[in-house]
Amino acid sequence: MAAGDTQPELPDRVIVPRSDRHQVVVIGSGFGGLFGTKQLRKADVDVTMIAKTTHHLFQPLLYQVATGILSEGEIAPPTREVLANQKNAQVLLGEVTRIDLENRLVTSHVLGRELVTPYDSLIVAAGAGQSYFGNDHFAQFAPGMKSIDDALELRGRIFGAFEMAELGAARGENVDHLLTFVVVGAGPTGVEMAGQIAELAHRTLTRDFRAISTRQARVILVDAAPQVLPPFGAKLGRWTQEKLEKLGVEVMLGALVSQVDERGLVVKYKDGSEKRIDAVTKVWAAGVQANPLGKQLAEQTGAPLDRAGRISVNPDLTLPGYPEVFVVGDMISLDNLPGVAQVAIQGAKYAAKEIEGRLQGKPAQAPFKYFDKGSMAIVSRFRAVAMVGKLRLTGIIAWLMWLVVHLFYITGFKNRVTAVMHWFVSFIGKGRSERTSTEQQIFARVALQRLARGATDLVSEPGEFDESQRRAELEAQAAEEARLSDENKRGVKVGG
Repeated sequence: MAAGDTQPELPDRVIVPRSDRHQVVVIGSGFGGLFGTKQLRKADVDVTMIAKTTHHLFQPLLYQVATGILSEGEIAPPTREVLANQKNAQVLLGEVTRIDLENRLVTSHVLGRELVTPYDSLIVAAGAGQSYFGNDHFAQFAPGMKSIDDALELRGRIFGAFEMAELGAARGENVDHLLTFVVVGAGPTGVEMAGQIAELAHRTLTRDFRAISTRQARVILVDAAPQVLPPFGAKLGRWTQEKLEKLGVEVMLGALVSQVDERGLVVKYKDGSEKRIDAVTKVWAAGVQANPLGKQLAEQTGAPLDRAGRISVNPDLTLPGYPEVFVVGDMISLDNLPGVAQVAIQGAKYAAKEIEGRLQGKPAQAPFKYFDKGSMAIVSRFRAVAMVGKLRLTGIIAWLMWLVVHLFYITGFKNRVTAVMHWFVSFIGKGRSERTSTEQQIFARVALQRLARGATDLVSEPGEFDESQRRAELEAQAAEEARLSDENKRGVKVGG
């Protein structure tokens, strides 16, 4: 659709008019989206960030929300607040469902409303989701660790399991399945999650219950790989496994999860033997799948996708045949880049600089080159592993490095201060400041999935609201409230 073309607009469909100023659309509010937008703060462009959440999520700390150390607000500040002082940026809520490369249009949806936004340059930083390797039905019983919703649901499931075990034990029931926690995936997220659940059970909650001993809880880390933390190398993997086992975590390697249900899962070994683990609480931390937008882009450009759905891009992070479209972060397949925050941050900054340079008539940058700042994973309090270049660190030194690095990337001074306070309470003491959970957090996701259109079925369609009727109802209600107060009839017995 060219600038002057028109097409019929539905009541719930809005087409944003094109502007004379260069329009940059950024898809996603993660590390790539946020840092790409901020990099353009001084450029002569208008930036529109479109994201399906209203916050910027510091995903590496989700497990601390799930285990009661941090609140969700500390790792997920409002994107609008973060970008409030950037005058050339606006934020729009919506899940991008289509990218039209030929006509340079981005279509997004939220609760039945559709928005079509034009662009001159596009940065796609939509990230990745959890992969269940073709067994998506596992998600009902084993939530992933990719969103605030995931973390809050897991918090409810973890702490709720102890509560239900207390009730069951008081009635004399066997509660082993409630006190068994299984984490699938022995990468950084799985290791950190298993370590924190073990500390929660064996250290934090030991005095809180009467009918059960939380020290008897089992924490099992399962992975089909032959070692823990494969990207960190064999030596750090062995060290991590030893520390996890000392913490009480049972590490099961070479075990492929073949079945998952409400009360447990089945793992299969290379020799074909199977073992069932009865556990109500399961956490899925194995594998990622790039955003489905990658498939759309591949179909329109012919660029190949890898098994994780990541799209091959040019050395300058652009799509073949579309130099105005940049793809960054977890969505790209280039030079075996890892799926870590730094790849998204550096890629987005590179793309933003290229956009600004083109407008200023500067020559193109050299091909994108990733600077590896290292990888870290925390095992438990005072224990972590770090890999920086050829340097391999373990123990408290790596743990302190982990604290400093993660504190640096938490957005906002206020969030940094509160995070330090919560870390002090949890790591030096035994407390967990964020243990509140509700039934809504545990069951809302499954309930929404039962609706044909999800949350859209819970809101009125555009134009359905009867303004005149609602106004009359509110006016009548206000008049009655005022009458009762004026006539001193509040608390007065009604009738004989």
